[in-house]
Order: sequence, then C-alpha cells, then structure tokens
Amino acid sequence: MATDPSLDSNLRRGLRAILAVAAGPTHGKLLSGHPRLLSRAEKRGYLSPEEDQLIRVRYAQYLAERASLVAVLDSLEPACGRGPADWEGCRPAFLTALAAACLLVTGTRRLRRPVMHSRLLRKALDEADTRRGVPAKSFAGLYRATTAPRRLHLLHAAQRWCLEHRSEFAPPARESAGGAVEGAVELLPIIEALDLNPSREDIWRDRLRYRWFSFRRRHHSAWKRSLFEVFRWSGSLIADLHQPGVKPPGAPKRVSPALRDQLVARLEPGDVVVTRHEDALSNLFLPGFWPHASLYLGDAGQRDALGLELPAGAPAATGPHFLEARKDGVRLRPAADTLAVDAVVVLRPTLPAEAVHRALDNALQHWGKLYDFVFDFRRSERLACTEVIYRGFDGVGGVNFRLEEVGGRLCLPAEELIGQALEQGFRVVATLGIGRADFLTGRNAELALHGTRTGL
Repeated sequence: MATDPSLDSNLRRGLRAILAVAAGPTHGKLLSGHPRLLSRAEKRGYLSPEEDQLIRVRYAQYLAERASLVAVLDSLEPACGRGPADWEGCRPAFLTALAAACLLVTGTRRLRRPVMHSRLLRKALDEADTRRGVPAKSFAGLYRATTAPRRLHLLHAAQRWCLEHRSEFAPPARESAGGAVEGAVELLPIIEALDLNPSREDIWRDRLRYRWFSFRRRHHSAWKRSLFEVFRWSGSLIADLHQPGVKPPGAPKRVSPALRDQLVARLEPGDVVVTRHEDALSNLFLPGFWPHASLYLGDAGQRDALGLELPAGAPAATGPHFLEARKDGVRLRPAADTLAVDAVVVLRPTLPAEAVHRALDNALQHWGKLYDFVFDFRRSERLACTEVIYRGFDGVGGVNFRLEEVGGRLCLPAEELIGQALEQGFRVVATLGIGRADFLTGRNAELALHGTRTGL
C-alpha cells in the first residue's frame, strides 16, 4: 500500500529528531553536572555572570531541542486525528507524534521543578536573551503551554490507548512502504517512561498554580516597570545637569585632545577606564571620587590581533573604541566621546591574552542592551556602566567581583570596582587630570589614584 511521500518524509525526520533528543541525558535538566550551583547562588542572593551564562546556554539548548519536537508534532498531528478511530489507521504517525509530545512534557517538567523553587532561576529564564534568540517571558509561556487542560487530557488518552494496544504496533509499523518508520516501535519506551496518570483534579490544580504564578508575575512586572520609569526619568535628568560654581560655563574638559591621544596610544584591549566629569550633578549621588567606567576594545588592528569579533549588527569601528553603558544603552563609542572627561584612571588586568579575549567577548554579548537606571546587577537585560566590566571579567582567569548592597540594591559602584580590581592583580597604567597633574604613569599614577580614594 502506497504512502504519502510528504508524510513518509516527516516520519523519517521526526524519528531522527526524537531519538536524538531522547539520547541526550540532559534534556530539560538545567543544572545537570552542577548540583551545588543553585544553593551557592541562593546563599549569595544572585547568580554570578558565569552562572548566569551557563544557565542561559543550557536553557537555549533546551529550547532548541523543544523547537525540534514541536516541529515534529506540528507536522504529524494533522494526520493523526483526535481519537482512537483515527489513531488506528495511522499508527506510525501516531507513535511518532505521541513520543514527541511525551518528550515535550517530560523535558518541561524537569525544567519546571528547580525553576519553580527558585526565584533567581525564574527571573533569569524570563529575561530576554537576544544573542541566542530567546524572547522575554519564555518560561512563563512554557509553563502555560504545559498546563493546558485540553491538551493534557488528550495526551493522557493517547498514551493510555497506545499502551493498551502496545502489542499491535510492531507489525503495522514494519509494513510501512519503504520502511520509512521501521524504527517507530523504538519510540514505545519513551511513551511508557512518561508517568502520566493524572486525575481531572490534578490537571486543574496544576492549571490553577500556573494562574497564580501568572498573576503574581504580571503584577510584579507592572510594579518594576513603574519603578524603572521613575528611575529612568530622574536618572536621565540628573545625567544632563551640572553642579553650579564648580567650573565656568563652557570651560573645556581637562582631558584635552592631545592628552587623549597620548593616553589612547598606551591603551590595550581589556583595559578598564574609569572616568569623572568634575561638575556632573550625579557625583553628588554616587560614592567616592570615581563615578563611571568603560571597557577598552582597541582599534581594528588590536582586535584582529586578539581574534576579537564585534557583535553582528554592531557599527563598523576601525579606530579606538570603547564598550560603554550610558543612558542611551550599551554601545560602542569612539575615544573622542568616552574620553571627553576631566579625570581618567586606567586599570589593566594581569591576564593572558586568551582570558582577555574571553572577558571582552563576554562583555560584547551585552552590546545593544538598555541602560539600567535601577542599578540592579542581579538582572542582565539592562546594564549600568560598571556592570559591563563586571559581566565581562567575573569568573575569567580567577577574577571574581563581589556585589555590594548600596541603597538597598546589589551593585558594584566604580569606587568598589577599583578596589576589588586592585585586590585581584589589576595594575594602574595611567591617570589624567588628577590634582595639578596632567598625565601620570607607573608609581606616580598609583599614588595619584590612592590620593583620590583616601581624600588626600
């Protein structure tokens, strides 16, 4: 008996996809191989950048596997019908579609189990990950999809009918034309492995849990959006204001174009550049002398030598450029823009080239994101200035930054960044605009920086 060629092709692809996912022991296991990761993060109160990256990679892998299973289900479900009378006449397609559905439910349950017990994981998975194509609120969408009562009742009925007729499946599957689904019976263990025997009450109870989760998430999100708008408005306003009487109106910046060029000639990719505008009103609201930081990426030649590539979609940057977060977001900025300031200190990591490459690549993953006016470093969908350095270097080559609570928020102010960087081997390369000095290097630069941090 002839079969539909397109259906036969869908069956072959579906079988391969299902067996590939089933062979992977980590399907839906977000923390596989890292059993203590979550307990450490919960004790700390936040996920480190390294932990955050690991979870995002694992989650993206899970979503890719899930997408392949959804594609199998979408291509075969129309041919399977909605009940035993239809399933009887299309057993190979029915087996394949059912196995895909069982893996979908199994994987999502594995994922949900730790996530629903950890606010850190829930927040991380619901953030957008543009580099990997993960949209915002993706976990909430998964939770909703796997608690749909109608779909769960249908899946339960299909699994029960399949197991009741298990002995009848092997011969028909092997009689398919061309052997397109000769291995379809290999899917029976996958179907049997799904522990799906819920009562109607269990299904609706799970749905109610989702409704409560969704209600709390929506209201929390609305509160955070309102809070963010308040901070955005006030932060944008303060960023554009100057302290009266500190400098004459229209006075030039202390870092002149000549000094800027002299400094850029000494910079290397990976240098942390901490800066200050003498008359910025924001200086009054930030701790210490140094309020702002950026990360030097180098010019095109330096990046090529390091093997560093800019993100897809980033503007061409042939000259010396920095990765810097300001109120308009995390962007690549030329030296004339970043160094139009009154004071500068340059810190250089004592790391091998491959570690510097990794740190810069980590930081560039956040290019294009919005600015974080709330200064909450526990989330990575928006970044403040020092968070670019924090998320670039933390966990690389033994560098580990600690977030500090400031004003009720966990963050890393520029002064704290300097202190922790010096503790971990970063060295002072140069300073500009401190006291009466223009350009200092070496030991003199270290003493000048020390003076700004001790009030001398």
